[in-house]
Amino acid sequence: MRKLALDDSILLKIEKPARYIGNEINAVYKDKSKTDIRFCMCFPDLYEIGMSHLGIQILYDMFNQREDVWCERVYSPWVDLDGILREKKLPLFALESQDPVKDFDFLGITLQYEMCYTNVLQILDLSRIPLRAADRGQKDPIVIGGGPCACNPEPLADFFDLFYIGEGETSYDALLDLYKNHKKSGTSREDFLLAASGIPGIYVPSLYKVTYHPDGTVAAMKPAKPQAPEKVRRQAVSDLTSAVYPKKPLVPFIKVTQDRVVLEIQRGCIRGCRFCQAGMMYRPTRERDLKMLEESAHNMLESTGHEEISLSSLSSSDYSKLPELVTYLMEHFRGQGVNISLPSLRIDAFSLDVMSKIQDVRKSSITFAPEAGSQRLRDVINKGLTEEVILEGAGTAFDGGWNKVKLYFMLGLPTETEEDQKEIAHLAEKIAKRYYEIPKERRCGKCQITISTSFFVPKPFTPFQWARMCTREEFLERAYTVNMEVKAQLNRKSMKYNWHEADVTVLEGVFARGDRRLSSFLLRAYEKGCLFDSWTETFQGELWMEAAAETETDLMFYTTRNREKDELFPWDFIDIGVTKGFLYREWERALNETVTPNCRQQCQGCGAGRYESGICVESR
Repeated sequence: MRKLALDDSILLKIEKPARYIGNEINAVYKDKSKTDIRFCMCFPDLYEIGMSHLGIQILYDMFNQREDVWCERVYSPWVDLDGILREKKLPLFALESQDPVKDFDFLGITLQYEMCYTNVLQILDLSRIPLRAADRGQKDPIVIGGGPCACNPEPLADFFDLFYIGEGETSYDALLDLYKNHKKSGTSREDFLLAASGIPGIYVPSLYKVTYHPDGTVAAMKPAKPQAPEKVRRQAVSDLTSAVYPKKPLVPFIKVTQDRVVLEIQRGCIRGCRFCQAGMMYRPTRERDLKMLEESAHNMLESTGHEEISLSSLSSSDYSKLPELVTYLMEHFRGQGVNISLPSLRIDAFSLDVMSKIQDVRKSSITFAPEAGSQRLRDVINKGLTEEVILEGAGTAFDGGWNKVKLYFMLGLPTETEEDQKEIAHLAEKIAKRYYEIPKERRCGKCQITISTSFFVPKPFTPFQWARMCTREEFLERAYTVNMEVKAQLNRKSMKYNWHEADVTVLEGVFARGDRRLSSFLLRAYEKGCLFDSWTETFQGELWMEAAAETETDLMFYTTRNREKDELFPWDFIDIGVTKGFLYREWERALNETVTPNCRQQCQGCGAGRYESGICVESR
């Protein structure tokens, strides 16, 4: 019988105690005396968010397939438990064993979005692990970061021992084997980190020295030891079908954000949207075999009891066997009450035809992501959608029985004008007008169009990494323009407009584009009480501004400043496959409003062919 780290008196005081007790269906339990390595996997946000993340499920399954490794989990405790742990001086603990995180060999933290960075410090702090890597000793866990934000790890460099750059299925076994030998031989922490830097995809920040120009830009980043590589190459799985995939995913006791089986049908995207970091980072596009997906669907549904399966990818409609997969799933699971969801579909006849076969989709809204209101700006971002296609897709959806539409746009895109902003409202009006062209007796109630705008952040390893970012005031001016234009439309009663928080977006841009000098700023914000910054109810923008002033951090240096062609970026030491030359060519094409064909239409020589897999091989 496991002894819980929290007694009943604490569990009864906090919101959703099931976040912290573990023991979920398919959780893995081992005899810790018979394992050589204990790995604690962390998602630095609420349990409900972290339990919905496929990457954690994959690594949890992969690590626990090894007899010599026991992988457990920890998530950020909500503010109620955070306060109790501090007050009672209780250490943060892992869910499976309920043992303190500080007793593990590794603490692996996935970095999915920039606004979780103060939560990273919370995890370290509550675990009683020194916040700065330089202060850790031989008995402290090795702290390793991975995930999308590891493509620019520099703002967090002082707090991590290692970063894993790329897809986790490739080099982790080599890292764990190295650590196992290190542990047996009793070599120093420094010797292990130096040896680890030789494993493909592993970046050890302490082994690199950064120098700066007088204007604050990066002058050079060089290895401080000859064993450390000049460039760290992103790791990518060559054969996605043969890669590990969980047969028995974890099933939570409480409702989580994505309460369903997730079937990753492919990785990467052929489209080349110039704002999209994932579309560049996960090249080349690689598909999973149809037979493997069919078997995985059976295994996961049988082992979890879930009643919904989601087909996951960056662009699901580009999966070449999508009709066959959907038909198979419908034929085999419809009688069992299993729903199929298809996120990330494009606005085209093919996608809508596939969706129309899934009855339950009609009960909810249909989502389109034009990203920009005008055709000119859609060409700038290389969205590859014309207004004709958008309206035709919306019309087909309306004719098929949908009456609720969600439209996603970005504000603050490069070259954006006031007219581009107003075109968001005009496009929504045209879509609403298309609905009311349907005879009244065939309509499914009132048309409801929800327009949502996020604010553009120029992310690393995209063609827009050279672009300036808007200020908070510029973002809000743009949102105001759209809002007023929506209210001026004939069908305004059918429209609802939402926009993202500008303050949060500015900070996201700072950390997305920042360097390791930001560590003092981040630490000061955490010390002042910043936590769960991606949550509206807990975000404290005024504390961030105070932290910037106290650490003399110029936020505009990282956001609104224009970049020159030859500027050395803080993340340029990483080789993601796609070349900087290709990205700059795409930046120039964006400024010329020139559309680039997708990868299936014409290879653009982006550099991802070096991975010798996926579409780069198929298109030869």
